[in-house]
Amino acid sequence: MDIKTVSSSLVKDSYYVTKHPSGLTIFVYPKSGYKSTYAIIGTNFGSVNTRFRVNGGDEITVPDGIAHYLEHKLFESEDGDAFARYAKTGANANAYTSFEKTCYLFSCTDHFEESLEILLDFVQSPYFTPQTVAKEQGIIGQEIKMYDDSPGWRVMFNTLVGMYQKHPVRIDIAGTVESIAEITAEKLYDCYNSFYNLHNMVLCVAGNATMEQVLKVADRMLKPCEEQTVESIFEDEPYEVGQSYIEQTFPVTIPMFHLGFKENVRSEPISSAEAAYTDILLYALASQSSPLYNKLLDERLINDSFDFERMEGPNYAAILFGGESRDPQRAASIIKEAIAQAKRDGIPREEFERAKKAIYGNIIADFNSNDNIANVIVDMYFENRELFAYVDAAANATLEDVTSRLSDILDTDNCTLSVVKGEDK
Repeated sequence: MDIKTVSSSLVKDSYYVTKHPSGLTIFVYPKSGYKSTYAIIGTNFGSVNTRFRVNGGDEITVPDGIAHYLEHKLFESEDGDAFARYAKTGANANAYTSFEKTCYLFSCTDHFEESLEILLDFVQSPYFTPQTVAKEQGIIGQEIKMYDDSPGWRVMFNTLVGMYQKHPVRIDIAGTVESIAEITAEKLYDCYNSFYNLHNMVLCVAGNATMEQVLKVADRMLKPCEEQTVESIFEDEPYEVGQSYIEQTFPVTIPMFHLGFKENVRSEPISSAEAAYTDILLYALASQSSPLYNKLLDERLINDSFDFERMEGPNYAAILFGGESRDPQRAASIIKEAIAQAKRDGIPREEFERAKKAIYGNIIADFNSNDNIANVIVDMYFENRELFAYVDAAANATLEDVTSRLSDILDTDNCTLSVVKGEDK
């Protein structure tokens, strides 16, 4: 088995990666002197993957929210619950489902190998029956209603509903009460057998562990499986947003807003370098040290809840700005004016240099956290990017590199403003 070493002269650190005979890709990032360890295993299956075909076969369509539902059910087995097993090793375990992936994780300070054994065991041991599936519907139904009652969640998802006309990213990750009622044990097994193939998964361990330790457990626990091709199917998504403005009434004291800029669909995710340049660009445009932020603050249009992010997945990408504002329309107008000025005049060198130092500093700080390291490696693996390549690009970025990203993103004529506000008195 070939173990590759990936090193960075800037970070002065290394991690290791190998393809296990079972098909699982394994990353290990040892941290000398650390007492804790963090492990995460993920599959390339998220809420948007509701239409797919396996090995070129017939199209399979499953209910919205099934990836999240499967995440909940996988912790259960005929012999009990994985959380009860973790309680005996002292590990802190969790899981999450996003638009494009599902991940299971734990952190520990002792009994690492035993905890890793639990992780690798239950993700390979699905147990779905009509009775256990029906029991979960009420629990997840309550979770869906909780998110429906969250103004922060709704203002974000309404942005996606406004931007995307056909792509399933516009549908809540947990689905709806109606869609989860259609989930059966058979459909869960269809998804599990399609996406939880070890060739479609990745494991990353960071902290007080070695590749030898991880492989010892992997050799014992992983069951070899035949590689297969899973093709997700998406309708053609128009470039234009569906709605430029969307509003919802909620019992909030201060209105909330998200301004979303839809990007053109690309056949491949952006590169490690493009990701670094985009992060620097957004920091220069809208961080708390930016002229835009201070203008919005001076006019009392935002508070410290204001933030921004770029989201990307299969066949979609967007940039969101948002927070609380007493005048969301005015705040959105100023943001678009700042973007138009940057496209016209370029990013001031002083703002670029400040943003570059800040992004690089944040990256270096993240290397002190096991969970940050492992989570980013898994994210980048599914995005076909590499951690140290991103670090190098951020450290060596030029003003021209960062400015060039403006031509591909932040189209002020193709955006959606989502507002959640209280009832008019």
